[in-house]
Amino acid sequence: MRESVIYQDIIREGRQEEGRSLILRQLTRRVGELPQPWRDRVNSLSLEQLENLGEALLDFQGMGDLETWWSQLNEFYRVG
Repeated sequence: MRESVIYQDIIREGRQEEGRSLILRQLTRRVGELPQPWRDRVNSLSLEQLENLGEALLDFQGMGDLETWWSQLNEFYRVG
């Protein structure tokens, strides 16, 4: 059963949800309370993008750093 596609999808979705929750908590601690549009943006990220954001936010000083990171993400992945 562990090899089934459905099982793997469930595991991946769980990891992604845990990642979102962790990143949102870390961002809130680093840059302050995030407005809902920013929370929605973070919730739209893939697991790989969440991992990249998790590494980048260690250097964030404020909301401007998140905005810069997002702009670079848009250029690289062409996401809205």
